[in-house]
Amino acid sequence: MQHSPTYTLLEAKNWQDYELLDSGDGLKLERFGKYIFARPESQAMWRRALPQKDWDMAHAVFQPTAEESGGHWDFKKRVDEKWVMSYPLPNVGELKFEVMTTPGRHLGVFPEVASHWDFMAGLIQKAGRPVRVLNLFGYTGLASLAAAAAGAQVTHVDASKKSVSWGRENQALSGLNEKPIRWIVEDAIKYMQREEKRGVKYDGIILDPPKFGRGPKGEVWEVYKSLPNLFEICRACMSNDPLFVIATLYAVRASAIHVAQALDEMMKKYNGNMDSGELVTRETSANRLLSQAVYARWSAK
Repeated sequence: MQHSPTYTLLEAKNWQDYELLDSGDGLKLERFGKYIFARPESQAMWRRALPQKDWDMAHAVFQPTAEESGGHWDFKKRVDEKWVMSYPLPNVGELKFEVMTTPGRHLGVFPEVASHWDFMAGLIQKAGRPVRVLNLFGYTGLASLAAAAAGAQVTHVDASKKSVSWGRENQALSGLNEKPIRWIVEDAIKYMQREEKRGVKYDGIILDPPKFGRGPKGEVWEVYKSLPNLFEICRACMSNDPLFVIATLYAVRASAIHVAQALDEMMKKYNGNMDSGELVTRETSANRLLSQAVYARWSAK
């Protein structure tokens, strides 16, 4: 069954602890809780809207190196090693989680994907049945927490032991320790191959793969080579009555159309809706939209 995807610029509009204050000249100025940071943003190909004095308010500026994602933070003011942020998940409750500056320019949360959290939490709540969700490349666990808070049984998989430990801490911070989340440190494809052999089925799958990565035993992930195989294995692990699949890709040349077509191939035997497009964040300074990632998501009719 072929689905006709709609194309959407998807904004995460419920944030209170995060703001994109300004962008331009290859940088973005953001507020994460009580701190302000300036980070590289290659797609900000316009002039900044705010004056330099506002950019000088940044607590830290990330200085990149030639190596992809490499660099260091240049701290202008004191910043706690860790601090807590929250996100109000509509009709569910508040997620709480730790953030910190990391060597890879990230802080433990990708704010733009919160629109996916809202989407799947609503579907899980309305399902009226037990829902099993798989979160692959789950990072610090916020999508897993959103699904669990809405009532799903969740399996969270990431190759980074540090990220999985961070996710467990976020589960405790959010008061969700009693919710059924399995935390797995494993290479995504190897784990899914075992799940397929075991006959394990999922009603919802979240895919947030990196452009390039390595598993805990040195397994190589390259998104263009590895994603088709992963989609195929995921299809074998879908239940007979799936609820949703969400795929988000960062820092790749593929368009949302390509991601939607790959996901359409995976879900072709199911009757549902396909939505694809870009995850965008709106500046508070000039009301411009900054594209952060491309996505495609399927949901049952």
